[in-house]
Amino acid sequence: MATDIRPRDTGLPPTMVPLATLIGRELRGGKSEKPAIRYGHAAFAKRGEDYFLVRPDCLRVPGDASSSFSVFAIFDGHNGVSAAVFAKEHLLDHVMSAIPQGIGREEWLQTLPRALVAGFVKTDIDFQRKGKFYTSGTTATLVVVDGWTVTVASVGDSRCILDSQDGVVSLLTVDHRLEENTEERERVTASGGEVGRLNLCGGKEIGPLRCWPGGLCLSRSIGDTDVGEFIVPIPHVKQVKLSSAGGRLIIASDGIWDALSSELAAKACRGLPAELAAKLVVKEALRTSGLKDDTTCLVVDIIPTDHTHLPLSPRKQQNKFKSLLFRKKSQNFSGKPNKLSSVGSVEELFEEGSAMLEERYC
Repeated sequence: MATDIRPRDTGLPPTMVPLATLIGRELRGGKSEKPAIRYGHAAFAKRGEDYFLVRPDCLRVPGDASSSFSVFAIFDGHNGVSAAVFAKEHLLDHVMSAIPQGIGREEWLQTLPRALVAGFVKTDIDFQRKGKFYTSGTTATLVVVDGWTVTVASVGDSRCILDSQDGVVSLLTVDHRLEENTEERERVTASGGEVGRLNLCGGKEIGPLRCWPGGLCLSRSIGDTDVGEFIVPIPHVKQVKLSSAGGRLIIASDGIWDALSSELAAKACRGLPAELAAKLVVKEALRTSGLKDDTTCLVVDIIPTDHTHLPLSPRKQQNKFKSLLFRKKSQNFSGKPNKLSSVGSVEELFEEGSAMLEERYC
Protein backbone atom coordinates (compact mmCIF):
# COMPACT_ATOMS: atom_id res chain seq x y z
CA MET A 1 0.00 0.00 0.00
CA ALA A 2 1.53 3.32 -0.99
CA THR A 3 0.64 6.89 -1.66
CA ASP A 4 1.98 9.71 -3.78
CA ILE A 5 3.27 12.44 -1.47
CA ARG A 6 4.53 14.71 -4.26
CA PRO A 7 3.40 18.36 -4.00
CA ARG A 8 0.85 18.82 -6.76
CA ASP A 9 2.53 21.79 -8.46
CA THR A 10 6.17 20.57 -8.73
CA GLY A 11 5.85 18.63 -11.98
CA LEU A 12 8.25 16.00 -10.58
CA PRO A 13 7.62 12.26 -10.93
CA PRO A 14 5.74 10.71 -7.99
CA THR A 15 7.60 9.35 -5.00
CA MET A 16 5.89 6.21 -3.75
CA VAL A 17 5.99 5.84 0.02
CA PRO A 18 4.63 2.75 1.81
CA LEU A 19 1.88 3.20 4.37
CA ALA A 20 4.26 1.78 6.99
CA THR A 21 6.64 4.68 6.34
CA LEU A 22 3.84 7.21 6.74
CA ILE A 23 2.83 5.67 10.06
CA GLY A 24 6.48 5.72 11.14
CA ARG A 25 6.69 9.41 10.32
CA GLU A 26 3.61 10.00 12.45
CA LEU A 27 5.28 8.33 15.41
CA ARG A 28 8.56 10.23 14.99
CA GLY A 29 6.79 13.52 14.31
CA GLY A 30 4.53 13.41 17.33
CA LYS A 31 1.37 12.66 15.37
CA SER A 32 0.87 9.28 17.03
CA GLU A 33 -1.88 10.50 19.32
CA LYS A 34 -5.26 9.60 17.93
CA PRO A 35 -7.66 12.42 17.13
CA ALA A 36 -10.80 13.10 19.12
CA ILE A 37 -14.09 11.98 17.54
CA ARG A 38 -17.23 14.07 17.95
CA TYR A 39 -20.47 13.07 16.25
CA GLY A 40 -24.10 14.05 15.96
CA HIS A 41 -27.25 12.69 14.34
CA ALA A 42 -30.53 14.13 13.11
CA ALA A 43 -33.41 12.69 11.10
CA PHE A 44 -37.00 13.12 9.98
CA ALA A 45 -38.99 10.09 8.84
CA LYS A 46 -41.55 9.91 6.05
CA ARG A 47 -41.58 6.16 5.37
CA GLY A 48 -39.51 5.04 8.35
CA GLU A 49 -37.04 3.09 6.21
CA ASP A 50 -33.80 4.89 7.18
CA TYR A 51 -31.56 3.31 9.83
CA PHE A 52 -28.17 4.34 11.15
CA LEU A 53 -25.35 2.76 13.13
CA VAL A 54 -22.94 4.50 15.53
CA ARG A 55 -20.13 2.50 17.16
CA PRO A 56 -17.55 5.00 18.46
CA ASP A 57 -15.56 2.58 20.66
CA CYS A 58 -14.84 -0.55 18.63
CA LEU A 59 -11.64 -2.46 19.44
CA ARG A 60 -9.44 -4.12 16.85
CA VAL A 61 -7.75 -6.10 19.64
CA PRO A 62 -10.15 -7.12 22.46
CA GLY A 63 -9.20 -5.44 25.71
CA ASP A 64 -6.64 -3.10 24.11
CA ALA A 65 -7.90 0.48 24.22
CA SER A 66 -5.06 1.65 21.97
CA SER A 67 -6.58 -0.40 19.12
CA SER A 68 -9.84 1.53 19.13
CA PHE A 69 -11.64 2.64 15.98
CA SER A 70 -15.06 4.10 15.20
CA VAL A 71 -17.79 3.00 12.81
CA PHE A 72 -20.65 5.07 11.40
CA ALA A 73 -23.21 3.89 8.85
CA ILE A 74 -26.48 4.77 7.18
CA PHE A 75 -28.91 2.29 5.60
CA ASP A 76 -31.71 3.66 3.42
CA GLY A 77 -34.24 0.90 2.85
CA HIS A 78 -36.80 0.55 0.08
CA ASN A 79 -39.81 -1.76 -0.36
CA GLY A 80 -39.81 -2.31 3.38
CA VAL A 81 -37.32 -2.20 6.25
CA SER A 82 -36.14 -5.82 6.40
CA ALA A 83 -32.92 -5.39 4.40
CA ALA A 84 -31.96 -2.17 6.20
CA VAL A 85 -32.49 -3.74 9.63
CA PHE A 86 -30.58 -6.88 8.63
CA ALA A 87 -27.63 -4.87 7.28
CA LYS A 88 -27.51 -2.70 10.39
CA GLU A 89 -27.37 -5.80 12.60
CA HIS A 90 -24.92 -7.92 10.59
CA LEU A 91 -22.77 -5.92 8.15
CA LEU A 92 -20.08 -4.83 10.61
CA ASP A 93 -19.76 -8.36 12.04
CA HIS A 94 -19.27 -9.78 8.55
CA VAL A 95 -16.61 -7.18 7.75
CA MET A 96 -14.70 -7.94 10.96
CA SER A 97 -14.92 -11.70 10.42
CA ALA A 98 -13.12 -11.24 7.08
CA ILE A 99 -10.05 -9.72 8.79
CA PRO A 100 -7.37 -12.12 10.08
CA GLN A 101 -6.83 -12.17 13.82
CA GLY A 102 -3.61 -10.95 15.41
CA ILE A 103 -2.49 -8.53 12.72
CA GLY A 104 -1.00 -5.10 13.41
CA ARG A 105 -2.53 -1.74 12.60
CA GLU A 106 -0.71 -1.28 9.29
CA GLU A 107 -1.90 -4.66 7.98
CA TRP A 108 -5.38 -4.03 9.39
CA LEU A 109 -5.67 -0.83 7.38
CA GLN A 110 -4.37 -2.54 4.25
CA THR A 111 -6.77 -5.48 4.69
CA LEU A 112 -9.82 -3.36 5.49
CA PRO A 113 -10.86 -2.50 1.88
CA ARG A 114 -10.95 -6.17 0.90
CA ALA A 115 -12.78 -7.09 4.13
CA LEU A 116 -15.41 -4.44 3.40
CA VAL A 117 -16.12 -5.97 -0.01
CA ALA A 118 -16.37 -9.45 1.54
CA GLY A 119 -18.63 -8.15 4.31
CA PHE A 120 -21.06 -6.50 1.90
CA VAL A 121 -21.25 -9.64 -0.24
CA LYS A 122 -21.73 -11.93 2.77
CA THR A 123 -24.48 -9.68 4.17
CA ASP A 124 -26.32 -9.74 0.84
CA ILE A 125 -26.01 -13.53 0.52
CA ASP A 126 -27.22 -14.13 4.06
CA PHE A 127 -30.18 -11.79 3.69
CA GLN A 128 -31.24 -13.39 0.43
CA ARG A 129 -31.09 -16.82 2.06
CA LYS A 130 -32.89 -15.87 5.26
CA GLY A 131 -35.13 -13.24 3.75
CA LYS A 132 -36.17 -15.02 0.58
CA PHE A 133 -39.78 -14.06 1.15
CA TYR A 134 -38.85 -10.36 1.38
CA THR A 135 -38.35 -8.09 -1.60
CA SER A 136 -36.84 -5.18 0.30
CA GLY A 137 -33.41 -3.75 -0.35
CA THR A 138 -31.19 -1.09 1.14
CA THR A 139 -28.37 1.27 0.37
CA ALA A 140 -25.42 0.99 2.74
CA THR A 141 -22.69 3.49 3.50
CA LEU A 142 -20.22 2.24 6.11
CA VAL A 143 -17.44 4.51 7.41
CA VAL A 144 -14.49 3.27 9.50
CA VAL A 145 -12.37 5.89 11.27
CA ASP A 146 -9.04 4.67 12.68
CA GLY A 147 -6.86 7.55 13.81
CA TRP A 148 -6.44 9.89 10.85
CA THR A 149 -7.38 7.19 8.32
CA VAL A 150 -10.94 7.06 6.98
CA THR A 151 -12.21 4.10 4.95
CA VAL A 152 -15.63 4.26 3.29
CA ALA A 153 -17.58 1.52 1.50
CA SER A 154 -20.97 2.16 -0.10
CA VAL A 155 -23.67 0.84 -2.37
CA GLY A 156 -26.59 2.96 -3.51
CA ASP A 157 -26.94 6.71 -3.13
CA SER A 158 -26.39 7.48 0.56
CA ARG A 159 -23.39 9.75 0.25
CA CYS A 160 -20.38 10.52 2.46
CA ILE A 161 -18.45 13.75 1.98
CA LEU A 162 -15.32 15.13 3.64
CA ASP A 163 -15.02 18.80 4.49
CA SER A 164 -11.29 19.10 5.17
CA GLN A 165 -9.65 21.97 7.01
CA ASP A 166 -8.10 23.42 3.86
CA GLY A 167 -11.57 24.17 2.49
CA VAL A 168 -11.85 21.29 0.01
CA VAL A 169 -15.15 19.38 -0.06
CA SER A 170 -14.57 15.87 -1.43
CA LEU A 171 -16.85 12.98 -2.28
CA LEU A 172 -15.78 9.75 -0.60
CA THR A 173 -18.56 7.72 -2.24
CA VAL A 174 -20.00 7.20 -5.71
CA ASP A 175 -23.75 7.41 -6.36
CA HIS A 176 -25.03 4.21 -7.94
CA ARG A 177 -28.04 5.79 -9.60
CA LEU A 178 -28.63 4.66 -13.15
CA GLU A 179 -29.86 8.12 -14.09
CA GLU A 180 -26.51 9.76 -13.33
CA ASN A 181 -23.93 6.95 -13.52
CA THR A 182 -22.97 6.16 -17.11
CA GLU A 183 -20.54 3.40 -16.13
CA GLU A 184 -23.23 1.55 -14.18
CA ARG A 185 -25.71 1.80 -17.07
CA GLU A 186 -23.09 0.30 -19.36
CA ARG A 187 -22.33 -2.46 -16.87
CA VAL A 188 -25.99 -3.44 -16.52
CA THR A 189 -26.70 -3.49 -20.25
CA ALA A 190 -23.45 -5.34 -21.02
CA SER A 191 -24.54 -8.01 -18.53
CA GLY A 192 -27.85 -8.50 -20.33
CA GLY A 193 -30.08 -6.24 -18.26
CA GLU A 194 -32.31 -3.50 -19.61
CA VAL A 195 -32.24 0.15 -18.57
CA GLY A 196 -35.25 2.33 -19.25
CA ARG A 197 -37.94 4.49 -17.74
CA LEU A 198 -41.34 3.37 -16.52
CA ASN A 199 -43.54 2.86 -19.55
CA LEU A 200 -47.18 3.87 -19.11
CA CYS A 201 -50.09 2.92 -21.30
CA GLY A 202 -49.76 4.68 -24.59
CA GLY A 203 -45.98 4.43 -24.61
CA LYS A 204 -45.27 7.47 -22.45
CA GLU A 205 -42.10 7.10 -20.37
CA ILE A 206 -41.81 8.76 -16.98
CA GLY A 207 -39.51 8.88 -13.97
CA PRO A 208 -35.81 8.06 -13.58
CA LEU A 209 -33.94 5.34 -15.44
CA ARG A 210 -34.47 1.92 -13.91
CA CYS A 211 -33.05 -1.58 -14.25
CA TRP A 212 -35.42 -4.22 -15.59
CA PRO A 213 -36.55 -6.67 -14.37
CA GLY A 214 -37.50 -5.17 -11.04
CA GLY A 215 -37.58 -1.50 -11.91
CA LEU A 216 -34.95 -0.41 -9.36
CA CYS A 217 -33.33 2.96 -10.06
CA LEU A 218 -30.15 1.92 -8.20
CA SER A 219 -27.58 -0.41 -9.74
CA ARG A 220 -26.07 -1.61 -6.43
CA SER A 221 -27.72 -2.50 -3.14
CA ILE A 222 -28.03 -5.13 -0.43
CA GLY A 223 -31.14 -7.30 -0.75
CA ASP A 224 -33.61 -6.81 -3.62
CA THR A 225 -34.02 -10.54 -4.19
CA ASP A 226 -36.58 -9.94 -6.93
CA VAL A 227 -34.51 -7.82 -9.32
CA GLY A 228 -32.05 -10.38 -10.66
CA GLU A 229 -28.29 -10.55 -10.91
CA PHE A 230 -27.78 -7.12 -12.47
CA ILE A 231 -28.11 -5.35 -9.11
CA VAL A 232 -24.92 -6.18 -7.18
CA PRO A 233 -23.81 -5.66 -3.55
CA ILE A 234 -20.20 -4.79 -4.47
CA PRO A 235 -19.31 -1.50 -2.74
CA HIS A 236 -17.24 1.37 -3.98
CA VAL A 237 -14.35 1.58 -1.48
CA LYS A 238 -12.18 4.59 -0.75
CA GLN A 239 -9.50 5.08 1.90
CA VAL A 240 -7.92 8.44 2.71
CA LYS A 241 -5.59 9.80 5.36
CA LEU A 242 -6.38 13.20 6.84
CA SER A 243 -3.81 15.78 7.79
CA SER A 244 -3.28 16.51 11.49
CA ALA A 245 -5.75 19.39 11.13
CA GLY A 246 -8.56 16.84 10.85
CA GLY A 247 -11.86 17.29 9.06
CA ARG A 248 -15.60 16.74 9.08
CA LEU A 249 -17.54 13.85 7.57
CA ILE A 250 -21.17 14.27 6.56
CA ILE A 251 -22.91 10.93 5.95
CA ALA A 252 -26.51 11.18 4.82
CA SER A 253 -29.31 9.44 2.96
CA ASP A 254 -30.60 10.75 -0.37
CA GLY A 255 -33.23 12.80 1.42
CA ILE A 256 -30.37 15.22 2.08
CA TRP A 257 -28.58 14.97 -1.27
CA ASP A 258 -31.74 15.36 -3.35
CA ALA A 259 -32.10 18.77 -1.71
CA LEU A 260 -28.52 19.94 -1.17
CA SER A 261 -25.26 19.74 -3.05
CA SER A 262 -22.22 18.47 -1.20
CA GLU A 263 -20.80 21.97 -0.94
CA LEU A 264 -24.04 23.49 0.36
CA ALA A 265 -24.39 20.78 3.01
CA ALA A 266 -20.84 21.41 4.22
CA LYS A 267 -21.25 25.18 4.18
CA ALA A 268 -24.56 25.04 6.07
CA CYS A 269 -22.93 23.70 9.23
CA ARG A 270 -19.33 24.89 9.29
CA GLY A 271 -17.99 25.90 12.66
CA LEU A 272 -20.84 24.30 14.59
CA PRO A 273 -20.66 21.33 17.00
CA ALA A 274 -21.45 18.02 15.33
CA GLU A 275 -24.86 17.51 16.96
CA LEU A 276 -26.08 20.96 15.98
CA ALA A 277 -24.47 20.62 12.55
CA ALA A 278 -26.45 17.47 11.77
CA LYS A 279 -29.69 19.18 12.77
CA LEU A 280 -28.95 22.21 10.60
CA VAL A 281 -28.15 20.07 7.55
CA VAL A 282 -31.49 18.29 7.92
CA LYS A 283 -33.27 21.58 8.54
CA GLU A 284 -31.74 23.12 5.42
CA ALA A 285 -32.71 20.10 3.30
CA LEU A 286 -36.30 20.27 4.55
CA ARG A 287 -36.42 24.01 3.98
CA THR A 288 -35.23 23.51 0.41
CA SER A 289 -37.37 20.55 -0.66
CA GLY A 290 -39.78 19.66 2.12
CA LEU A 291 -40.14 16.19 3.63
CA LYS A 292 -40.34 14.13 0.43
CA ASP A 293 -38.31 11.20 1.71
CA ASP A 294 -36.71 9.88 4.87
CA THR A 295 -33.98 12.36 5.73
CA THR A 296 -31.07 11.19 7.89
CA CYS A 297 -27.71 12.82 8.59
CA LEU A 298 -24.64 11.87 10.62
CA VAL A 299 -21.88 14.43 11.19
CA VAL A 300 -18.51 13.16 12.40
CA ASP A 301 -15.70 15.52 13.41
CA ILE A 302 -12.15 14.17 13.44
CA ILE A 303 -10.10 16.73 15.32
CA PRO A 304 -6.79 17.07 17.17
CA THR A 305 -7.13 16.22 20.84
CA ASP A 306 -5.99 19.72 21.82
CA HIS A 307 -9.01 21.24 20.04
CA THR A 308 -12.48 21.02 21.53
CA HIS A 309 -14.17 21.89 18.24
CA LEU A 310 -13.40 22.58 14.61
CA PRO A 311 -12.38 26.10 13.55
CA LEU A 312 -15.22 28.37 12.54
CA SER A 313 -14.12 28.17 8.92
CA PRO A 314 -11.40 26.42 6.91
CA ARG A 315 -8.05 28.13 6.93
CA LYS A 316 -8.07 28.53 3.16
CA GLN A 317 -10.78 28.79 0.54
CA GLN A 318 -14.24 27.93 1.81
CA ASN A 319 -15.92 27.29 -1.49
CA LYS A 320 -13.45 25.08 -3.29
CA PHE A 321 -15.12 21.82 -4.36
CA LYS A 322 -13.42 18.73 -5.71
CA SER A 323 -15.55 15.83 -6.91
CA LEU A 324 -13.93 12.39 -6.85
CA LEU A 325 -15.89 10.75 -9.63
CA PHE A 326 -16.19 7.03 -10.40
CA ARG A 327 -13.07 5.59 -11.97
CA LYS A 328 -11.48 2.16 -12.11
CA LYS A 329 -7.96 1.72 -10.82
CA SER A 330 -5.54 -1.12 -11.45
CA GLN A 331 -4.47 -1.42 -7.82
CA ASN A 332 -5.29 -4.77 -6.28
CA PHE A 333 -5.70 -5.84 -2.69
CA SER A 334 -2.40 -7.73 -2.73
CA GLY A 335 -0.58 -4.47 -2.10
CA LYS A 336 0.75 -3.63 -5.58
CA PRO A 337 0.96 0.17 -5.59
CA ASN A 338 -0.54 2.55 -8.10
CA LYS A 339 0.05 6.17 -8.78
CA LEU A 340 -2.39 7.69 -6.31
CA SER A 341 -3.53 11.26 -6.12
CA SER A 342 -3.63 13.85 -3.38
CA VAL A 343 -6.88 15.54 -2.38
CA GLY A 344 -5.96 18.88 -0.88
CA SER A 345 -4.09 18.04 2.33
CA VAL A 346 -5.72 14.60 2.36
CA GLU A 347 -3.66 11.67 1.13
CA GLU A 348 -5.55 9.15 -1.00
CA LEU A 349 -4.46 5.65 -0.02
CA PHE A 350 -6.89 3.48 -1.95
CA GLU A 351 -9.90 3.65 -4.27
CA GLU A 352 -11.67 0.90 -6.17
CA GLY A 353 -15.17 0.88 -7.59
CA SER A 354 -15.25 -2.06 -9.99
CA ALA A 355 -18.32 -4.26 -9.81
CA MET A 356 -16.04 -7.23 -10.57
CA LEU A 357 -14.44 -7.19 -7.11
CA GLU A 358 -16.52 -10.15 -5.96
CA GLU A 359 -14.99 -12.37 -8.62
CA ARG A 360 -11.48 -11.04 -8.08
CA TYR A 361 -11.17 -10.87 -4.33
CA CYS A 362 -13.93 -12.81 -2.53
